[in-house]
Amino acid sequence: MKKIYLSILLVTISTLSSVCFAQSENDTPLLGLPGDDLDLYAVLDLFQKSKTIEDFEKSLNNTADGIVNLDLNNDGNVDFIKVVTEQDGNNFLFILQDPINEKETQDVAVISVAKDDDGKVYLQIIGDEALYGKDYVVEPRTEPTASVTPNPAYTGKEPVTVNVEANTEVIVVEAAPVVQYVYSPAYVPYYPAYYYGFYPPYWRPIAVMSIAIYRHNHWYHHHHYHGGYGHRSVHVHHHHHYNNYNRNSRRASTTVNNNIQNGNFKTAGQRGAKPVTTQNGGGSNRASNGNRASTQTAKSQAGRTSNNVGSSNRATNNRSTAPSTTQRSTSPSTSNRSSASRSMGAYPSSSAGRSFGGRMGGGRRR
Repeated sequence: MKKIYLSILLVTISTLSSVCFAQSENDTPLLGLPGDDLDLYAVLDLFQKSKTIEDFEKSLNNTADGIVNLDLNNDGNVDFIKVVTEQDGNNFLFILQDPINEKETQDVAVISVAKDDDGKVYLQIIGDEALYGKDYVVEPRTEPTASVTPNPAYTGKEPVTVNVEANTEVIVVEAAPVVQYVYSPAYVPYYPAYYYGFYPPYWRPIAVMSIAIYRHNHWYHHHHYHGGYGHRSVHVHHHHHYNNYNRNSRRASTTVNNNIQNGNFKTAGQRGAKPVTTQNGGGSNRASNGNRASTQTAKSQAGRTSNNVGSSNRATNNRSTAPSTTQRSTSPSTSNRSSASRSMGAYPSSSAGRSFGGRMGGGRRR
């Protein structure tokens, strides 16, 4: 009899754990903007663990980690992100830029590292308004927080209320390796040599993954940071430096703006929605064959089954049928990513939409 009770107890605990896992993973609603494919919580977490700016850029573009899932030029492949530095005394802006084509570059986000007169260091990442909406700011938790229910930072016709759970885990910004580096005598400004068609030898273009799988892979980064969608109380600390950047040096792409206006990205029309991730036995929802493209199938209104890339992105808890505006082609490079190639780091080379292969190089310092 005790064995039966024990079995029932274990099943109950397993079920509750699975539910809690799913709720945590889907806490943050979609922006319904291209920024859904670059988790700034994950980016800031990577930044504060990096040793140098060049090290951060390399880790950010590491395809094995899959932090970057942006495809702003709609060629079906993940974009390369370079890091440009602006300095004003003790205040730094590290600008994440996406070379869209030979003539256009789109700023994606800005990491601000600022030190006040008392030696206190502030670390934030601000998403570009075109990609994340207005006032999308993420920063480390430096003090324990209570549970609150704020309004979204990016307001519109249909504002969404987001519950934020209490968190007692904090980060000491001054102890971050990259912060110690930029304020040390050993700091040397980093100037990336890369541009569209000319990338570092460690980088290869790979197919984008579905938004549900992408969010599942990186949701855990959110525990140590706050802000973003749903926080009006998080503001840019050194706003004069940031405002000067916005007025004088922000890079924007006409191609990206047109794609946004026409809804040519995966999560168009899904602001406030929460992608459904299917858990098999409480495990990961990664595709079993390692495909970065989604293998989940969504039933269409006509009763047919579709295997389009990103079909799981359009699924919500009530299976809403928001019209897809994605114009991505389902070339073999977006579907034949075997688990063996991912685990061994041997990604198949793809040249779709990029002049890639003959020109490689390394960053330079000066």
